[in-house]
Parts: sequence; structure tokens; C-alpha cells
Amino acid sequence: MNTTKCIVRGIVFVAVLWCVGVALAGDDIKTAGDVLQFVLPATALSFTLAHKDKPGAVQLGESLGVTMAVTYALKYSLDTTRPNGGHYSMPSGHTSISFSSAEFLRKRYGWEYGVPAYAAASFVAYSRVESREHHPADVIAGAGIGIVSSYIFTKPYKGWKVEADVGEKYYGVRLSRSF
Repeated sequence: MNTTKCIVRGIVFVAVLWCVGVALAGDDIKTAGDVLQFVLPATALSFTLAHKDKPGAVQLGESLGVTMAVTYALKYSLDTTRPNGGHYSMPSGHTSISFSSAEFLRKRYGWEYGVPAYAAASFVAYSRVESREHHPADVIAGAGIGIVSSYIFTKPYKGWKVEADVGEKYYGVRLSRSF
């Protein structure tokens, strides 16, 4: 595993632990979800920068842009009532941006990044329902919008990968590239 991967995974791990810690400390599950909705896109962007992946940054921008455009077009067109009595419940913007970022990471860089990102996005969705900001259908719709937009705009990463390679009788470094 290269240094950049370790650093980015460490940042994501610390951010997720901090958010969960805030929630468990009684401060607020809502606050943790609010923070994670920014951590996930920032993490996706940091991956594109760490990989010097300009096409990935463009794809992330397209995915997030379409996600937010569709989310807010529906939100203001439908004007559904939130569980707490507020307006513009359907779909959840927090959830759509979180799942868009998670799907970008999964499709662009693989499941090793996608699984933790999907776990964090799922926590964001949970936090929106738990805090009575959204109905379950709102977060499901938001997740669907985010996943579909990133699935459409994101292509798998084709750059070089450097990985540690360890066997029973050898240690080494593997350099690979997808075409």
C-alpha cells in the first residue's frame, strides 16, 4: 500500500470515528451526519488530487453537479413536508451528495474505497431519519439519485497502481496499470 493511500484512509478513518464519537457522546447524530456530508465529497476530491487524476476530478464534478441539480429540482417541485413539520423533504440532499461521493469512490477506485464510503453514506442517511429531518423514502430517493448520477458519469481509474506484494517466500512491490 502506498503512502498516499495510507494517508487518505487515515483521514477518512479519523473523520468517521470523530463523527461516530460525536454521535455517541450525545452531542448529536444529526451533527455527525451534517459533518459527514462534507467529508465524503472532500475525500473523493482528495483521492483525485492524490492520484493526479484530472479526468476523475471532472467526473466527480459532473456527478455531484447532476446530483445536486436533480435533488433540488425535485425538492422544490414536490415541496413535501418533513417529519419535523418543515418543507422540502423529498429527496434528502445530505444523502444524495453522500451516496454520489460513495459511488464515485467505488466505481473510480474500487471496492476497497467504496465499502467505507458507503458505510459513511449510510450513516448520513440514518442520521437524517433519526433527527426527524427526513422520512425513510426521502433518504432512499436521495441515495438513488446520488448512486445513479455517479454511476453514469464515472469511469474506472486507468492509472498506475503501486502495491505491496507478499507471498510465503517473497516480498516485493507490484506495479500495475489498467488499460
